Amino acid sequence: MLIVGINGSPNKQGSTFTLVNQALEEAKALGAEVELIQISECLEDVENPFCVVCSSPCVGVCSEGSKLGEAFNLLQKADGVVVGSPVYFGTVSAQLKAFWDMSRFLRTEKALVNKVGGVVTSGAARFGGQETTIKAVHDMLLVQGFILVGDGHEDADAGHHGACAAAPAVQDTNALNRAKILAKRIVQVAEATKGIRK
Repeated sequence: MLIVGINGSPNKQGSTFTLVNQALEEAKALGAEVELIQISECLEDVENPFCVVCSSPCVGVCSEGSKLGEAFNLLQKADGVVVGSPVYFGTVSAQLKAFWDMSRFLRTEKALVNKVGGVVTSGAARFGGQETTIKAVHDMLLVQGFILVGDGHEDADAGHHGACAAAPAVQDTNALNRAKILAKRIVQVAEATKGIRK
């Protein structure tokens, strides 16, 4: 089983990374192979760092032969995905939005249908837009055909939308614990649904 983490923050080692990494470490402890995508690195060698709808339907020209293309190839191999974003003005980072917009060709190919997805996020304040950010990522995942899970598990409680931290996440013990529970759920559901993925 492959679980891929996506750090949608321009900060490669900040609060969002901390939560994504916590989830990946838990998935690894449960026997999954794990990989991390740093979105800021994926966008470094792309001519336009955002979708310009150069073709419709999208054929993925913008990602060919680039780090972005490598990231999209990795996503296609994944069974489950942990997406992380900081809260920027109550929603996702521009980097995460750009990455997801340029994944349109994967939607055409139905390449991510029935992958299992969960979300982690961090904000500067305790109630700083974390849930609206998670909902925005949920929308992105749903449009790609993902199976969504929250941070609930039979060994914990029914959970909520995902793991939400107040920065710095490394000091938010509740958020770190919720990220681990989210990972357990992703692995569990990915195992149960492996027969319906490509």
